Amino acid sequence: MDLKLIGKTALVTGSTAGIGLAIAKRLAAEGANVVIVGRSQAKLDEAARLVTSATSSNVASGIRAVLADAATAEGAAVLHREVPTVDILVNNLGIYESKSFTEITDADWLKFFEVNVLSGARLARQYFPRMLARNWGRIIFIASESSLVGSPDMIHYGTTKTAQLAISRGLAVLTKGTGVTVNSVLPGLTRSEGIIDFLKNVASDPSLPPEEMEAEFFRKERFTSLLQRMIEPEEIADLVAYVASPLSAATNGAALRVEGGITPTIA
Repeated sequence: MDLKLIGKTALVTGSTAGIGLAIAKRLAAEGANVVIVGRSQAKLDEAARLVTSATSSNVASGIRAVLADAATAEGAAVLHREVPTVDILVNNLGIYESKSFTEITDADWLKFFEVNVLSGARLARQYFPRMLARNWGRIIFIASESSLVGSPDMIHYGTTKTAQLAISRGLAVLTKGTGVTVNSVLPGLTRSEGIIDFLKNVASDPSLPPEEMEAEFFRKERFTSLLQRMIEPEEIADLVAYVASPLSAATNGAALRVEGGITPTIA
C-alpha cells in the first residue's frame, strides 16, 4: 500500500532507539524526509545510518539528524531554527520507571512532566499554527495504555500520559474543518533497551530468564492483555505510519490502542 508520504517532512523525537527509531525507519521507508533528534552525536550518527538503510531505492527520502535535547525549551528552539516547518510531528520522547508512590519526589514529578508533557506541547505550539495555515499536517503523541489503565507502580508516568491525551484531544478540536489531524497512539508494554531492567523491578525473582519474567508480568500485572506478550517497536511504527499519512484523513482526535488490552469499566 502506498501511504503517500513521499516528500513529506517528519520530525520524530526520541528517535535514536526503541519506538522512535522504528517510527523513523518506517516513515523513511515510505519516502518521507525524516528528521531525527537526540542528545548524543554518536547515537545520532548510528540512528541516521539505520534509518538511511531502511529507505527504499525506489523512493526519494532525506534523513537529517539534529543534535538537541527535545525535552528542554532550548532544544525546542534549536529544532525550530534548524527545521522551521514540518508536515508530521511525532512526539515520541518519554521516560518511565517503576517507583512506589510515596517515594516519588517533587523533583521526580517535575522531571516527568517536563520530559513527557512539556516537550510535546512546546513542539506542537511551534509547528501547529503553520500546519493550520497550510491546511495539512499530522501531530501524533506516543502516549501509553497507562493513560487509561492506572499502574500503581508508575503513577507519575501514567499521569503524564493522561495529560498527553488531554493536549492531543484539545488540539484536535482546534483543527475542525481543516486538513490537520492530531491523534494519540497508546502502546502497551513494548520491547526496548531498558525493558529488562523494568521487568526485574517488578519480577518475583529478578534472576529469572527474560522470557519467564515477561510471562510472569503479563500473568500477574497485565492479565487483561489480549496479546499476552510485549509489542515489537515495528508494530507501533506501522500504525503511526498510517496515522501520519494522507490516507488517515478521517482519523482525528483519536486515542488508538496498540496493545488491545481490556480497559476496566468503572461504574
